[in-house]
Amino acid sequence: MKRKTLTVHEVADYIGVSIDTIYTMVREKQIPHVRVRRRIFFSIETIDSWMKDQEQKSLEVI
Repeated sequence: MKRKTLTVHEVADYIGVSIDTIYTMVREKQIPHVRVRRRIFFSIETIDSWMKDQEQKSLEVI
């Protein structure tokens, strides 16, 4: 069965930012995530959708 979630390290690599940036975005509730006790997970499907939304928002500003 294929995993549907990413860890902090994996999502940082997936979207091309630093691990510290991901932790900051989680803390400031800027990126969709799920906490399971002390661990933080990201749904691949949700991250892809969130990235598309971010792209659309950046185009609207122009």
